Amino acid sequence: MQVPSLAELKKELSYLSEKELISLITELAKLSRDNKAYLYFKMNERDDPRLFVDSVKEELDEAFDSVNTANYYYTKKSAQAIRRKLNKALKLSKNKADQVELILYFCEKLRELGYLNFRHPVISNLYHIQIGKARRLIEGLHEDLQSDFSFKLEDLAEKN
Repeated sequence: MQVPSLAELKKELSYLSEKELISLITELAKLSRDNKAYLYFKMNERDDPRLFVDSVKEELDEAFDSVNTANYYYTKKSAQAIRRKLNKALKLSKNKADQVELILYFCEKLRELGYLNFRHPVISNLYHIQIGKARRLIEGLHEDLQSDFSFKLEDLAEKN
């Protein structure tokens, strides 16, 4: 099956009535949890722009709280799983400032909860990759935001 281009889909959607569009969007939301989350955040971001960041931070906190840090193997696996959750959440936001904030929050939690104390190469690499990702995103932000985030980033980078 040949998947149509985005332009073709957009053209076809313009022919649908409001009821048909609502039905189609509802069906898309039922397909995956990510679609439902994206739809929810897009519908509510006008009322509360911090809703997305706050809810992702809560989700990350819950994930960090449930980690078994008694063994470096479980710690490493947990850090990787939490990073996957973070990456899924980052796909839902097009706002680079929100993405930087969430990445820095993740790195902050890794440091705060002692993940880096294990000196495991996988955890260290994961941390440094996230710091690099944040650094690249910060370069594309407005100057004021760059300076705000740069202080946090340098603080996290120099402590390691």
